[in-house]
Amino acid sequence: MTETAPSPERSADSYWLTRFVMLRLLGAVYAVASLAAAQQILPLIGSHGLLPLDLFLNRVQNGLGSPAAGFARLPSLFWFGHSDTILQLTAWAGFGLSCVVVAGYANAIVMALLWVLYMSFVHVGQDWYGYGWEIQLLETGFLAIFLCPLLDGRPFPKREPPVVVLWLFRWLIFRIMIGSALIKLRGDSCWRDLTALYYHFETQPIPNPLSRSFYFLPHWMLKVGVLFNFLAELIAPWFAFYPRVARRVGGVILVLFQFTLILGGNLSFLNWLTIVPVLACFDDGFWAKLLPRWLVNCKNTATSAQKSSLAMQCTAWVIAAIIAILSIQPVMNLISPNQVMNTSFIPLDLVNTYGAFGSVGRERFNVVFEGTEADQPDSSALWKAYPYQALPVALNQRPRQIAPYQPRLDWQMWFAAMSSPDEYPWTFHLVWKLLNNDPGALSLFAENPFPQKPPRYVRAVLYRYQFAPPGNPEGNWWKREELGLWLPPLSADDPRLLNLLQQAGWLANTNSTNP
Repeated sequence: MTETAPSPERSADSYWLTRFVMLRLLGAVYAVASLAAAQQILPLIGSHGLLPLDLFLNRVQNGLGSPAAGFARLPSLFWFGHSDTILQLTAWAGFGLSCVVVAGYANAIVMALLWVLYMSFVHVGQDWYGYGWEIQLLETGFLAIFLCPLLDGRPFPKREPPVVVLWLFRWLIFRIMIGSALIKLRGDSCWRDLTALYYHFETQPIPNPLSRSFYFLPHWMLKVGVLFNFLAELIAPWFAFYPRVARRVGGVILVLFQFTLILGGNLSFLNWLTIVPVLACFDDGFWAKLLPRWLVNCKNTATSAQKSSLAMQCTAWVIAAIIAILSIQPVMNLISPNQVMNTSFIPLDLVNTYGAFGSVGRERFNVVFEGTEADQPDSSALWKAYPYQALPVALNQRPRQIAPYQPRLDWQMWFAAMSSPDEYPWTFHLVWKLLNNDPGALSLFAENPFPQKPPRYVRAVLYRYQFAPPGNPEGNWWKREELGLWLPPLSADDPRLLNLLQQAGWLANTNSTNP
């Protein structure tokens, strides 16, 4: 009537619970990423989006010579159809399948479908999907396909997880962390002199409610934080290849490091995704001490009835051989003094290079879009700001905790603030849409300051933002200094704006949405 607990030695040599936890967490990451796509994909790359997908696919097709060549270079289901309905259905299908995985059902077919669906967005998402965690999710999701039986999707199927695939996950977390450490050591001097955290919490893309508290910590504590960063990124990853005890210690350090990053900022779903391959460092003996007894008993029941699968094991070894060959370029990149980060070497993004914050900004710049109903867009006009979903605008607005969700406009505007409008031409398209109260574009902001009728003029102002000290008399979270105009005031009939839209092919697209 009662399952007998396995011996510690047996539990330590098995990974049934490890697979269970890894797949549930990966399903949750897929769910968040798919939900963000479902809510943002149309205003970003839809037929009336800021960077319409149809124009992009046409450019790729013309540049490479044919749709087939385009598909080979950027594999995506959207080469076969990319209407707004298809985009939304694909995103919601990914969300639905992700929820199925979180609920406990995951086989190779389901995991492969999730991988293909999300890859379809990444390869045609243009600026909005150019982040390192997109290809990291694809590489992680690809490996997860081979953790599962082909058909049996139960939480504890009769097929044990192939240990070689778990070693591939360990190889993945090793490359992620070592790549991040080396890009820091080779990059900004503030990492080498241990002062990087003097700036990071204020200048990171999207601070969260705790970022200010971290920023004002004593400098000696922030230096210790940098040392812990290098412990986690430079030393702990090697433990993934050590025997059991060292592997568990390394895994605990890596997980704790990711949680410190989660506490200190809004880095999309990156940290949760990075925890997934770390979990391969832990065996069932570790999980049996943490998970509920009923779950451990379910695992024991499955192992007592397990059946070996030669096909599953052989497939895992074939994948391992492919990963080994594809790892040559990423390893060469790691040891190169000209290391690049967050780069793929083949169209399927199977083995990539990673890294983060190779340079750390000393100042925080924000571009704020502002509109006015005044006849003349001068200093006497009343300008109202368009608040972002997460980037700071109002000085008294506490930073939001929005991760693991990612507001993609906010992220791109963090990059844009350190560049010029010429490098981000879609910002002119955004201005045009704001001048016409376009519902899709406005959905990317927290609210519309002109709900009754669109403004006469829209401009973009560049500010320098700094954290206001806690307890300041005004109760503000931020202080700021205006540095100048990032985009001059533009109206809907401004010939400069109309000419740029026409040249980019956006004018006809945008006119079709105007009232």
